[in-house]
Amino acid sequence: MTQDPADAPEADGVDAADSLRSPPAAASTYDRIATHFSKTREHAWPEVESFLDGRSGAVGLDVGCGNGRHCEPLADRVDRVVGVDVSRGVLLEARTRARERGYGSDVSFVSGDAAALPVADSRVDLAVYVAALHHLRTRERRVASLSELARTLAPGGRALVSAWSTAHDRFDADADAEAGFDTTIDWTLPGGKTVPRFYHIYAPREFDADLTASDLRVVRSVVSSGNCYAVVAPE
Repeated sequence: MTQDPADAPEADGVDAADSLRSPPAAASTYDRIATHFSKTREHAWPEVESFLDGRSGAVGLDVGCGNGRHCEPLADRVDRVVGVDVSRGVLLEARTRARERGYGSDVSFVSGDAAALPVADSRVDLAVYVAALHHLRTRERRVASLSELARTLAPGGRALVSAWSTAHDRFDADADAEAGFDTTIDWTLPGGKTVPRFYHIYAPREFDADLTASDLRVVRSVVSSGNCYAVVAPE
């Protein structure tokens, strides 16, 4: 299929000289767990399917696409999907999945950083940024990534953003606090080896504050199943 202007050449995704690019640990962590991680990520989240229901457009975007499980329902609703992830390992899994399931010709998987998206301005009609924002290590980078999402959205475009929150049952935390906390959560590989993963666990108020600090406009913000969710639009 002809390359869409929303696509861009593959970027390295990691540049230690730029404070807004992903730290090497983010890519190397998911490169190490990519195959096992992909096997445990079979289905799209119900919240994503509900967001996409009744929506359509020309270009879709999945930020932090992982194995591409949300690119598949996106591809049913738009002409072209761009999946971006900092881990080349999970992108290999995503390309294999898309090819085997028959939607590979509709998706371009690109190595890139959520805080410096390799996507043209104002091109994206539908986007998902799910379960990835919380892996960025500083507030500066998290807000920058939200503004990058805003930059890519077309007039009238909509996106769904999510992050783990202090309302989740697994955390002994105050869901009404002004701010969340940083933590490390291990991924256990077959054989028992563990790989630590960085998370910023958002307090719902903090999640809304970061969205407000970005170039996005919040259409709706909720907490569901222990995650913060927001439907957002460009300002």
